[in-house]
Amino acid sequence: MFLIGGLLMVIGVGCFVFLWQQRVVCWLFLAGATLFSVVQMMQSYEGESFTVRRLKRIQDLAGILFILSGVLMADTAYRFLLPLFMYHGDAGYYEYMSYVYNKWVVILLIAVFLEVYTTHRISAELKKE
Repeated sequence: MFLIGGLLMVIGVGCFVFLWQQRVVCWLFLAGATLFSVVQMMQSYEGESFTVRRLKRIQDLAGILFILSGVLMADTAYRFLLPLFMYHGDAGYYEYMSYVYNKWVVILLIAVFLEVYTTHRISAELKKE
């Protein structure tokens, strides 16, 4: 399930970036991100190492950021958050474009960086034990 979620994420991002069926593949990415994150959060560490427990919490944060980036990717395709900004008229549209539209990329990059970092660090810490 973990690998299927990761594969769905990669397919979803790749198709979304290359503008292929964005209204469909955003949901594919969100489903993959949810599956990947939930399975990863269900994995627990029973040891005594404070460092590994801290890295596991950071990894859980990365999972939440994956899901958030999926929600914002769906918003980029459907613009369902736009009405929340339209109370200021045209200024609200520009605020939406500045603060929300296509910001899924930034959150996804942060999540990927945290995921890669914690994966390598947890592996190194477990080898020490």
